[in-house]
Amino acid sequence: MFQDRKLTCRDCGTEFIFSASEQEFFAEKGYTNDPGRCPGCRAARKDRRGGRYGYGRQERQMYPVVCSACGKQTEVPFQPTENRPVYCRDCYRPSRY
Repeated sequence: MFQDRKLTCRDCGTEFIFSASEQEFFAEKGYTNDPGRCPGCRAARKDRRGGRYGYGRQERQMYPVVCSACGKQTEVPFQPTENRPVYCRDCYRPSRY
């Protein structure tokens, strides 16, 4: 059976409780190491990395354009060139098939 344990955060040096339920969860997932960071430092690190799935992904730069087919204002994630048509989402989908 698991018991609450005090651990020290490697980032900020504060003590935190590694609860019995957290230990049980770690064991179910197959994790063999104790957490090295307190919950606050873990959350801050996760935010810096871009969340669970983002991993540092930056916001895409969008460029304003006018759709070549319907004339609607839209944005695209690339720098358009003058000699190529650019389509909005609604007009682009039918042209792919």
